[in-house]
Amino acid sequence: MKMDLNAIIEKMETGDQDAALTALQTYNKEKSQCFLFTPGEEEDRERLGELVLGFLERDLQPSCQLACLETIRILSRDKKSLAPFATRHAMQILIRHAGLGQGEGVTPEIPDLEVIVEALKCLCNIVFILIRHAGLGQGEGVTPEIPDLEVIVEALKCLCNIVFNSDAAQEAGAELQLIVGLAERLKQCREPQWNHEVRFFDLRLTFLITALRVDVRAQLARELRGVSLLSEALDATLGLCWPDMYEVARAGFDGCSELPLLGRQETERAMEILKILFNVTFDSNRRKVDEEEAATYRHLGAILRHCIMSTSEGEERTEEMHSHTVNLLGNLPLPCLDVLLMPKVQQGSIEYMGVNMDAVMVLLEFMEKRLGRGNKLKETLLPSLNLLTESARIHRETRKFLRMKVLPPLRDVKNRPEVGNALRNKIVRLMTHIDTDVKHCAAEFLFVLCKESVSRFIKYTGYGNAAGLLAARGLMRGGRDPGHYSEDEDSDTEEYREAKPHINPVTGRVEEEQPNPMEGMTEEQKEYEAMKLVNMFDKLSREQVIQPMKIGADGKMTSLEPQELRFLARQQFGESNNSDSDSDTN
Repeated sequence: MKMDLNAIIEKMETGDQDAALTALQTYNKEKSQCFLFTPGEEEDRERLGELVLGFLERDLQPSCQLACLETIRILSRDKKSLAPFATRHAMQILIRHAGLGQGEGVTPEIPDLEVIVEALKCLCNIVFILIRHAGLGQGEGVTPEIPDLEVIVEALKCLCNIVFNSDAAQEAGAELQLIVGLAERLKQCREPQWNHEVRFFDLRLTFLITALRVDVRAQLARELRGVSLLSEALDATLGLCWPDMYEVARAGFDGCSELPLLGRQETERAMEILKILFNVTFDSNRRKVDEEEAATYRHLGAILRHCIMSTSEGEERTEEMHSHTVNLLGNLPLPCLDVLLMPKVQQGSIEYMGVNMDAVMVLLEFMEKRLGRGNKLKETLLPSLNLLTESARIHRETRKFLRMKVLPPLRDVKNRPEVGNALRNKIVRLMTHIDTDVKHCAAEFLFVLCKESVSRFIKYTGYGNAAGLLAARGLMRGGRDPGHYSEDEDSDTEEYREAKPHINPVTGRVEEEQPNPMEGMTEEQKEYEAMKLVNMFDKLSREQVIQPMKIGADGKMTSLEPQELRFLARQQFGESNNSDSDSDTN
């Protein structure tokens, strides 16, 4: 039976619990899948919200509590009708029903066991009554009770909607120390009384409030020791054991080369934890960490290695979990990434220089898969590309392994470096991408694999593709950036050695000899054509169409004035009059 909104409000205004329950259940069933609301009814929806909150302050039967919270969850989808729920008082009510009461003014409820018995008899399995204690501990003299998980979950959903949609609600949540209550329940990650839904929406709410409030994020990270707390929650979620200090295995599957699929619920919770950890570690790779912090991050890194090596039910879900893992690995202090290489080499492992490269290979394959899609590269590709770049920069074995996979010894010198389907070709193509961040990251990755050697970098990419990075680094004249790299040899293939004298360094390939366009011209004609070209450049420069550039003494690009261009042209032809031929040392 469909009920008019005003009729529901009238039923609520009577104050009768049974009438209110019937009206709300009808409304909730009708609007369960409603996400777009009728314009012009905002005031009526706000009035309904106020009445429902008033009911939640009363001593209600669990079924009526649940109906009220379901109504708030539906109403909170409408950003224009959030006013009743974004107040400090409303937040206190919702936090209490979610079992997260920490703020001032939140009073513990005394459980009514007789109500639970009556609910069992009359309301078909709605058998629990929500009990609240400040700090989620058992109050002195209060008998422990089984919480009404269904009510808690519904309250958490309401909080998630309201916190996401309302700045005022976020402010109230911070003032009420919502994060402290969430952290307390996170500490109970191994306790059996909390089901998947409670744990999941605890995590979802923690993610939202840490993403939206910098102060809450900092409080969780420092005061509440968020990295250790969430690492423990991730450990419990994945069901891990520790054969060695920084070596992780799934409990019951230690030594197995293939892990069983991670369950859907465990994957969902793990991804929420990874997202929260990303929030609280956002600046950790940009600051120095002490010995204790480094040990904490290495412990987390070992768990993340297990995440990247794990698979879930369905390829999309696995890739999503790997994506969150890669994002978080990029936040870890660089020296702590050595845990990716720490596990012992086992049968079936990828070994290189005596090191287990399984995790690095998975990261490379993940990056190549993202690269192959070609869309939203900045969001999807750069985290994995940056992670591989920094890992290669700091770990010699990782760099040499990646170089073997990405930049194998050159054999194809007939095609441009950007032409082809090899991984090198795909990354070189990105070096001229329209997005500046994408092209810089692609160039930086290959530059690091080349040990920041300009000559080697040009060899694999061509001078034209390399020019952007070289100009930015002040390396247009060649040389090498200072770096901590070993002196391993760059062995050339026989094909490359034979073709090397004929390779055009700009395009990076062997090109057919082209006829000299100036053949048969006198020196005066050559100079005339050169000055004609200079005048064209001058005109374009004055009209601000182009800006001629030159390489300065510091190796960086600087503007070239028209008089300098004329001088260089005349100097070139002055020298050619005194020389029979030009020598090409390239």
